[in-house]
Amino acid sequence: MPKVGMKDTRRQQLIDATMASIAELGMQNTTIVSISKRAGLSSGIIAHYFGGKQGLIEAALRYLLDQLGRELRERLARTDRTPRQRLDCIIEANFSEFQRSALAAKTWLSFWARSMHEPGLKRLQQINNARLYSNLRYAFAQALPPEEATEAARQTAAMIDGFWLRSALSVDPAESFEAGERLCKRFVHETLAAARA
Repeated sequence: MPKVGMKDTRRQQLIDATMASIAELGMQNTTIVSISKRAGLSSGIIAHYFGGKQGLIEAALRYLLDQLGRELRERLARTDRTPRQRLDCIIEANFSEFQRSALAAKTWLSFWARSMHEPGLKRLQQINNARLYSNLRYAFAQALPPEEATEAARQTAAMIDGFWLRSALSVDPAESFEAGERLCKRFVHETLAAARA
């Protein structure tokens, strides 16, 4: 009889091993064997839980998206949810320790590259983009007229993605991520201040 919670533990082991393999070998060179070796589990268990390598890769990306959502909710729970606080939380969640870790960063970069060619990954990328834009648009709409809120949300989403990407690829990622977060917040604060003026 299987132990209670073993399925979830094994699934998470495989997701962690997938991200480790992608970080080291890239998504193209990650195989069922490279994943199962890192997880210390048989190759057959991947098919059992995920249906194969593609299902496991998509599960790893959903895990990154879930982490992003969880980090945002945790930050929001500690605020009064004013527009500025909400926007700061969105930016902080995208630049969190986990999201900028080498493991997550390399998985995100591989994901973005492959999402142009694989429908399942493209769908996850579209969900991620829509969620970011929707959260930003909602927060800006509390303080700006509709058209301005839309433009500010688009600009902020582009800044978050752009600064995150440049930071992940920089010589000194830690410093770049901090600067990126700071500059995104500055744009948000200045945009809100201009609306109140």
